[in-house]
Amino acid sequence: MTQARPDLTEKIRDIPHKPGVYLMRDRLKRVIYIGKARNLKNRLSYYFLPSRKTTGDPKTKALIDSIWDLEWHVVRSEAEAVLYEGRLIKEFRPKYNISFRDDKRFLLVRVDPREPFPRFQLTRLRKEDGARYFGPFAHSGALRSTLNAIRKKFGIRACRPRLPTERDFKHCLDHIIKNCSAPCIYKISQEAYQASVQAACEFLEGQSKEMTKSVREEMERASERLDFEKAAQLRDLLRDLETTARPMTRFTRKSLPTVLRPEEDLLALKEALKLDRIPHIMECFDISNITSTHIVASMVRFREGVADRASYRRYRIRGVPHQNDFASMAEVVRRRYSRALREAAGTCEFSQETPLEQIKRSASNQLLLPDLIIVDGGRGQLNMACAELQKLELYEIPIIGLAKEFEEVYVPNILHPLRLPEHSGALRLLQRIRDEAHRFANAYHSLLLKRRMTESVLDEVPGVSEARKKILLEKFGSVARLKKAKIEEIAALPGIGEKLATQLRIYFDSKAE
Repeated sequence: MTQARPDLTEKIRDIPHKPGVYLMRDRLKRVIYIGKARNLKNRLSYYFLPSRKTTGDPKTKALIDSIWDLEWHVVRSEAEAVLYEGRLIKEFRPKYNISFRDDKRFLLVRVDPREPFPRFQLTRLRKEDGARYFGPFAHSGALRSTLNAIRKKFGIRACRPRLPTERDFKHCLDHIIKNCSAPCIYKISQEAYQASVQAACEFLEGQSKEMTKSVREEMERASERLDFEKAAQLRDLLRDLETTARPMTRFTRKSLPTVLRPEEDLLALKEALKLDRIPHIMECFDISNITSTHIVASMVRFREGVADRASYRRYRIRGVPHQNDFASMAEVVRRRYSRALREAAGTCEFSQETPLEQIKRSASNQLLLPDLIIVDGGRGQLNMACAELQKLELYEIPIIGLAKEFEEVYVPNILHPLRLPEHSGALRLLQRIRDEAHRFANAYHSLLLKRRMTESVLDEVPGVSEARKKILLEKFGSVARLKKAKIEEIAALPGIGEKLATQLRIYFDSKAE
């Protein structure tokens, strides 16, 4: 029986006229679109106008038809909405979103107080390296302008060397235009310089209003002198300073909306599959191929119900010459877990133990075995994966198959597949890890196809390196002209020689037959 689509009219009436981020979900409670708005009520009401169903583009119409539920989160400013939207899109990867789905992040400001004369740097990645990080900042232009003003105001150096010296000074003119306190020339003490850095850090944290106050006063004086050009420059600088220094909420995984409930979903999955323990670590395999040109596989890992992207792996299937999802699944499962056995065998001295006991005992083994293995597919893929685990004597690890068409869960030694409730957290968790494996496999497959488009026939000839290929193509212009060239012409080129020229002629003649 088809479930009736809910009426969202009442929910839309409760939406506030405030900035924020909204999430749209389909009938399976999956997030399909994430957006931001300066005014949440106006933006979301616009989606459900009757005219949108007739005048909207095909993508918008399809999105509107798929919406079964809404969720919104109010933030303090439009800039926070930008940051929150980007963080959510990277977490959920909705299918109707295009922006923010790559690995690019917002800008951060990094300063390492352990350095004798620290400097401010822009970065997009926060690391656990002992440095202080400020941000992220939604407006990169305002941030760069603010950093230039901070360096000039507090005398912070911008040169790259860790220790400024007389030699570095020869390549830097910041001290002449008063943009730097020049510790390389004036021998400023580390204590005085560190105090300036601390004052600049307080500004980035929004704790100091002295700088903005002085800029505003200078702007007013310029206006009184009728120096409107200078006043306009100071006005723009003041706007950038206020934008950068405005307090921002740092959105972490714990602050994400309650669309995902990993702990509850894991418990529901344990009960649905009747597992002995909660599957804290899960690994899912997927195969991607269009033709036999490139057959690839992916393995994604979820830890505590959340994607552990650092542990993702991708494989090129080598032992299957033609399209065969069953054999490809067997190969990738065999390669994945035979590696764990090899590592454990090299470190364990207890030869009477089972392979699973060896792996658990191996202190140096970094490939922790999962609590649950998931294969994308039905009974066929599951049987092939089970056979490989039996050969490796890893039959104690629970394994299931998830068929996409009807979302059926196949379990070994059970004749009929399981049908989990479509709104259950267990099914949503399985769908998330299966969709992530599918996305990762398709991304690798697309990458290999793009590489193949740029490959040349010359790549198949032994001895033709990238440098030699470049020389040949620069001389003859194309492979077609190279095929018509004489051996003497080819051998006369630098770095080629008569031996390689002869190999090329033999290769071209064999392909022409």
